[in-house]
Amino acid sequence: MTDFFKHKAGQYEQDKNRVANVDNIATAILDNVTFHPAMHIIDFGSGTGLLLEKIAPVVGKITAIDVSASMNRQLREKKDRLACELDILEIDLSTTPLDQQFDGIISSMTMHHIDDVGSMFATFYSLLHEGGVIAIADLDREDGSFHTENTGVFHSGFDRQTLSNMAIDAGFSRVALTTASTVHKPHGSYPVFLLTAHK
Repeated sequence: MTDFFKHKAGQYEQDKNRVANVDNIATAILDNVTFHPAMHIIDFGSGTGLLLEKIAPVVGKITAIDVSASMNRQLREKKDRLACELDILEIDLSTTPLDQQFDGIISSMTMHHIDDVGSMFATFYSLLHEGGVIAIADLDREDGSFHTENTGVFHSGFDRQTLSNMAIDAGFSRVALTTASTVHKPHGSYPVFLLTAHK
């Protein structure tokens, strides 16, 4: 599998706009989801851990899932500094089944890299305990100009209602959407939503 982030991982957190965006997403997740110290959650598309390090203080364990070996190397260097237990799985969750269940799934700017989003929501549903929660942040529908290089992008953002319907079709309830952030680039500004839902 191609590691689209191989040449970006080392400098990934030096992009101030990227860091600010994930900070905003983390704040939105913490404002909209109730966590507790016994929870074991997944960070789907965890990258260098920008999101999970913000959520770590309020949960017991995070399983970080990312296909990028280079991003996972960056995350491993943080492991001892995190405020919760951490596992790192270098797998493609869309094709590799996990034989366990979790209390929640968080994700930042990963779903547009997933080909079959409806199937991914079904996978999320199967991975959660009853009462589990998802908190998924990604781009609103955009004109394709957000990505200036190919990093395995399947979707130019999402229509919020369409994505909400996919979550409902997968079995989720109490689906809610809110604007979490805006990414500012020289050629435009791109809103980012947060979708939360429960099993």
